[in-house]
Amino acid sequence: MDIAGITLKNPVMPASGTFGSGQEYSGFVDLNRLGAVVTKGVSLVPWEGNSTPRIMETASGMINAVGLQNPGIDVLIERDLPFLRKFDTKVIVNVCGSTVADYLEVVERLAGQEIDMLEINISCPNVEHGGIAFGQEPGMVEYITKEIKKKAAQPVSMKLTPNVTDITEIAKAAEAGGADALSLINTITGMRIDIKKRAFSVANKTGGLSGPAIKPIALRMVWQTCRAVSIPVIGMGGIQSAEDALEFIMAGATAVAVGTANFRNPYAMPEIIEELEKYMDENGIKDLQEIRGIVS
Repeated sequence: MDIAGITLKNPVMPASGTFGSGQEYSGFVDLNRLGAVVTKGVSLVPWEGNSTPRIMETASGMINAVGLQNPGIDVLIERDLPFLRKFDTKVIVNVCGSTVADYLEVVERLAGQEIDMLEINISCPNVEHGGIAFGQEPGMVEYITKEIKKKAAQPVSMKLTPNVTDITEIAKAAEAGGADALSLINTITGMRIDIKKRAFSVANKTGGLSGPAIKPIALRMVWQTCRAVSIPVIGMGGIQSAEDALEFIMAGATAVAVGTANFRNPYAMPEIIEELEKYMDENGIKDLQEIRGIVS
């Protein structure tokens, strides 16, 4: 399948932040088997992330408040990208920042690198505008997308936050800004309280809810978005099986990303790829395009 001129051998990739930059899982997963590897979010300078505890299980999922901890763009370029280039898979680098200038500098630094696509995490708090996420205001989404497209040498997928009133307005704003693709959904803001300690379960008080609990919401948002824009969508949110992946594809997604399932089962993605191939063979499907967006 093709996303913004990038041909993937299959539609399965990890969701950013759940797979490191591939090294941690390479002993379990043949990276050559994946449609793409999506790196953990990278910022201009190293981010320490939030205080611990910052991960907590919840019913049918988990809450994470890691805070986009990462070693920064220099380490990604010097260590992670050379490692990923050893494999026959597409490389998508997720970019995060706290100001527009931060995003643009990272995107410029990546312009000369052998990567296939940029995924821009606009769920990050915009410190210049009181901490509201970049992705919660259509005007800001269109603006930052336009500015990134001016600097990017690779196709750009904007990763959308679900913590908005109308996902289609945000999606259309990103498309208007020149996005080549969209990735959705990011995590949903949630909370747990430890009744024995009478305290919040994660130090940050709130965190991002992911896993099977959010799949119905993610699926609905992907379906709405695919009907609202004409650019490809990478769907994610609670995918654990080929059946889950097929639901997103039938809703209109071109590709899918697997996140929380990787923590429970490091073999999740190759298993999903095998199950997809089996489903296609058993149902006489030669190309997933035959069933993409089939529900109306």
